[in-house]
Amino acid sequence: MERTSRTGALVTALTCCALLVAACGADETPQETAVGEDVDNPGEAADEAADPDPEDAVDADDAEVTVEHVQGETTVETEPEVVVTFDVGTLDTLDAMGVPVAGVPEVANVPAHLEEYAGGETSIVGSLFEPDPEEVNALDPDLIIVGGRSSEAFGELSELAPTVDLTVDNTDFLNSFGEQLGVLGEIFDREEWVEERLAVLDERVGEVSALADDAGDGLIVMTSGGEVTAYGPGSRFGLIHKDLGVAPAVEDVEEATHGDAVSFEFILEAEPDHLFVLDRDAAIGETGEAAEAVLDNELVAQTPAWENGDVHYLDEVVWYLVPTGLRSVETMVDEIDAALR
Repeated sequence: MERTSRTGALVTALTCCALLVAACGADETPQETAVGEDVDNPGEAADEAADPDPEDAVDADDAEVTVEHVQGETTVETEPEVVVTFDVGTLDTLDAMGVPVAGVPEVANVPAHLEEYAGGETSIVGSLFEPDPEEVNALDPDLIIVGGRSSEAFGELSELAPTVDLTVDNTDFLNSFGEQLGVLGEIFDREEWVEERLAVLDERVGEVSALADDAGDGLIVMTSGGEVTAYGPGSRFGLIHKDLGVAPAVEDVEEATHGDAVSFEFILEAEPDHLFVLDRDAAIGETGEAAEAVLDNELVAQTPAWENGDVHYLDEVVWYLVPTGLRSVETMVDEIDAALR
């Protein structure tokens, strides 16, 4: 995706105004030249228009940036001061950047380093799926960010303030993630910082992929309410297969967001060398049978993964609730690294 192009609209507008004033000044009365001109000091104003301060032009050029995102283009202030995000992954990245966030959705569970946003001085502006327009409007935001679960609210929120959709494409996760991070870098003038973090991440991905070459295959499953679903390379957890190189134990697992419901017999027949497990109930704060208990049966126990101690319980909050944050992705890569060693 072509990401951004800095707008020169303000500079163009200033230049046009200067030319217009210079061309018309000799024949107009002071009242007719009132736009932008100091009527008490007409000569001084004309001089400023004819010879604009270069530093002012640079400031105007940097005042806005037009970014291309999942749902189109949006022009926003550079380094906006009042930011609302409905995407918890983006919240993770903004926090890592040191960007203050004024409004966030209410979520049941967040990583420890984001707990300060779960109330207190940060306004709660609705849920992940349903924004509260009154709460958003009360903040008078300079920028609103949606993504993933909140992307359908883009139209409604765009009527309140400049809004961008930073949904990450799971079918090409790391490339898409890098693009969305780049958008944030341009908006907040942190391009170099983003490039450096992505370079480190890319190096780590290479290291893990090298481990995956000799690690055998794997199966990703999630437990919820005692049921089990499996996920393939094109799924929301496809990073494990497509980017980190773990061969899928089953090629044709449905690539749907909500996974493919499977039985314990399916897991046994898949014979995975590694079983990557997410506990959804724990992620969303619901009580229920823990993933370890759900999978502890004689069928799963016969798989190579179980027999060799390669059942890996992933950080459910990071993978399920905050999968597109910078520090989340770094954690996810580290977890697979540890699993394959």
